[in-house]
Amino acid sequence: MSSSSDLNAALEAAEAAARVIREMYARNIAVEFKADKSPVTEADVRAERAIREVLAARTPGYAFFGEETGRSGDGDALWLVDPIDGTKAFVREYPMFSTQIALMRQGQLVLGVSSAPLYGELAWAERGAGAWLNGRRLAVSEVGTIAEAAVSGGNLKTLASGPGWARWGAVVREVSRIRGYGDFLHYHLLASGKIDAVVESDVNILDIAALVTIVEEAGGRFTALDGTPVGLDTTTVLASNGRLHGPLLAALG
Repeated sequence: MSSSSDLNAALEAAEAAARVIREMYARNIAVEFKADKSPVTEADVRAERAIREVLAARTPGYAFFGEETGRSGDGDALWLVDPIDGTKAFVREYPMFSTQIALMRQGQLVLGVSSAPLYGELAWAERGAGAWLNGRRLAVSEVGTIAEAAVSGGNLKTLASGPGWARWGAVVREVSRIRGYGDFLHYHLLASGKIDAVVESDVNILDIAALVTIVEEAGGRFTALDGTPVGLDTTTVLASNGRLHGPLLAALG
């Protein structure tokens, strides 16, 4: 499999972050809290710095939007980075966290790297080049009905507090299997054909940007819960194998 210079840069940046994360994992490091009460550690900051150094050197002139350092630069190419998506898992020392690196060009997500170094998975995709996990090409499932589907839900607090909760409950009653794998994992499972859909109602674009390209290049579909395309302001997710997207939109809408 050949890869572009942008993808090579993202993979190099993810490995630089992984070195920081492996070094600092399970070291009882200090935790601080941002204004939104989400945790941040020295590992988050150092990992983002390592990513930014690689990307700045390999792709000069590209803009950068990081979870810890914010947005800088201008232009049609924008890196979207969450150095540790799942900081709570990192702090509590279980391996359900990842580094997310995506590239957006003229408003379209064109590349994604999802690196979970302690879990042992590295997924990546680029428009027109397929999606890959640990070197194996990915493809979504062919499940075609909600009754047959395995669905994962995560970050459902907003959904639980509104009228959509009853509709979600009806879907839960109908599906074959319901779980909450969370964070990167349910998207890796979806792109691998091991589950069939993911629903989330409280996300940030930096959490999901890389996963959009991975799921879509594996043959799936990825939108907001109302069916609109993913953009910088997206906060909800319906991701599926494609066949289930219409039925789930109708059931949840």
